[in-house]
Amino acid sequence: MEYVKLNDLMKKAKEAFQRNDLKTAALLLNEVIEQNPNSTEAFFYLANVFHVRGELGKAIKAFQRVLELDSNHTDAAISLSVIYNDIGKYEEAKHIFEKANNQVKNTQNQGVTDPHLNKKFSLKHYELAEMYTSYGRFEEALFEYNKAATLDPDNLEIRIKVAKNYTKKGFTSKAFEELKRLKNEQPGYMPARIALGLLYYGNGNIIEAQAEWQNVLSRDPSHAEALMYVNLSRGATETTVSI
Repeated sequence: MEYVKLNDLMKKAKEAFQRNDLKTAALLLNEVIEQNPNSTEAFFYLANVFHVRGELGKAIKAFQRVLELDSNHTDAAISLSVIYNDIGKYEEAKHIFEKANNQVKNTQNQGVTDPHLNKKFSLKHYELAEMYTSYGRFEEALFEYNKAATLDPDNLEIRIKVAKNYTKKGFTSKAFEELKRLKNEQPGYMPARIALGLLYYGNGNIIEAQAEWQNVLSRDPSHAEALMYVNLSRGATETTVSI
């Protein structure tokens, strides 16, 4: 009977969390924990409640408790890594992230994949790539962006970043290839056409650039970026812009 009651409490707590009723979720989760101090699931959801509230100290302790109960809880490890990274504890973040990453690799080698986890790892690789880019370390940034894109192929913005980094490294032809491929695969993804137009424009191909931006305007006549670039390109002589 107690098992059924705990299950019911946990279900209600999840439902409260999903509708963003964090106060109710926390109350229910604490009730579960009172009855079962070793409930990994309850501590994990409570940690997420704290994280959403911005109570990072409490979130860290709760995620740590999850890992004490289950050292292979990859979701908790990644979440803890994200918090450490946000508060500047980069070494701790890196250590936990690498451990979780190795766990996922081992799991994937056994033929199991988790798209939810892949997206979280993709975000971490994306953050690393952004950091490398900010310091002009474009080779390392490309490596991380490509990892991020592989893990989360639905995040098309990453491929724009890949093209930008190719341009910064002087590999213009590779940047063109990446953006053209993205445009062909996702014809309705406007940022790809905007970026491709800018790449054409930066290489002096004004007509091709205008064609890309006009295509955007044919789909969205009020697209602010496309309008701005079309107007700019009409009087273009030596003006240059870059993606």
